[in-house]
Amino acid sequence: MTALKFLDLKSVPCPLNIVKIKLALEKLSNNEQLIVELDKGEPEEMVLNNLKDLGCFFEQINEHEKFLKIKILNEN
Repeated sequence: MTALKFLDLKSVPCPLNIVKIKLALEKLSNNEQLIVELDKGEPEEMVLNNLKDLGCFFEQINEHEKFLKIKILNEN
């Protein structure tokens, strides 16, 4: 069974949201997933590009007018 952790980063500025995601990923156990909500625009671009650079597997699971929700899989 996969455990889910949730991180609400709406209204959190860059690059603080990236730092918070990295810290949360370090605390995840094997096969845990991190659900993140973040604002659209610059935070979305910065976080998604950074996750790609880190080689993280993620998918967008929901999109709202002002924010989106992504799921990040921890494969450690």
